Amino acid sequence: MDNEEIARRFARLATLMEIRGDDRYRIRSYRNAAETIATWPTPLTVIAAEEGARALQAIPGVGRAISGKIIELIERGTFAAWEKLVAETPLTTLDLLRVEGVGIKTATTLHQQFKIASLDDLRKFVEGGGLEMIDGIGEKTAAKIESSVRSLTT
Repeated sequence: MDNEEIARRFARLATLMEIRGDDRYRIRSYRNAAETIATWPTPLTVIAAEEGARALQAIPGVGRAISGKIIELIERGTFAAWEKLVAETPLTTLDLLRVEGVGIKTATTLHQQFKIASLDDLRKFVEGGGLEMIDGIGEKTAAKIESSVRSLTT
């Protein structure tokens, strides 16, 4: 597992946490760690194997909790916090962000208020006129979302 892979996992964790409505400071800490890890010159697998968790904590943005998750991710290919989050907020929820016109705020609304957790759910919601129930989505944005969902689900 390389640094890019580890960074992607933490970035996805942060995005899922944001969609779920978690604490913005925790979300930011995972995003900061992901950004640092992605460009860190030494493979974290080497640091973890040779020097352990304490050496990982010397990396800016990586504290005790995140270093523990990194070690668990390296050793098991996953970590408990990730598994718990994915059980509560399906990974397919991230697909909502692929839809043109859907940003993090809209994805959060779709997931939290309407229990939309996949592109298929969103397609059914759009076809049923559900976008009209969301404040801030005008005709242009609704048309953009509808077109994008159609192209992504066919």
